[in-house]
Amino acid sequence: MRSWFIVSAVGNDRPGLVADLARLIYDCDANLEDSRMTVLGSDFAVILLCSAPSLHAGERLAMGAKRLERDHGLVIHVRSLEGERPPPPSAGGRSYRLEAAGEDKAGIVASLCRALADRGVNISELSTRSRPGPGGSPHYEMTLVAQVPEHVDVRELREALEREADRLVIDVSLMPVR
Repeated sequence: MRSWFIVSAVGNDRPGLVADLARLIYDCDANLEDSRMTVLGSDFAVILLCSAPSLHAGERLAMGAKRLERDHGLVIHVRSLEGERPPPPSAGGRSYRLEAAGEDKAGIVASLCRALADRGVNISELSTRSRPGPGGSPHYEMTLVAQVPEHVDVRELREALEREADRLVIDVSLMPVR
């Protein structure tokens, strides 16, 4: 039976971090199954789903992680998962892409994500960024992919999102992922 692990790491970005983490997983006889990596500001952040043929891989991953923390100033967390490969959240339903844009202000992500959560919609991917807009004011962009359960009325969901967009004075769109 395979063992499953989540490895997350955060630290100052530099060339070679992905190679170091991938090598750690390989050296521990583990396999990198799924990953999300990004640079936020000047920091690197990653979350990895790994599997291994034995439970001892978790101990080896934790020891190797301590070495990378010490040598490269990373903060690494290794979490063992119980049982077989974790199922994807909210199986069923349909995937939708939500895009929002407007003047940068506090509360955009919180408000739109709350409207989704209140209807049982699960977010599987989320990215945001702020960049200079017209006249120099910050322009905010958010893109997410979410699983909308079959029982959710998509028209009502769009209306709820549009109410939040009107309140925040931003543009929002919700479209099916094909």
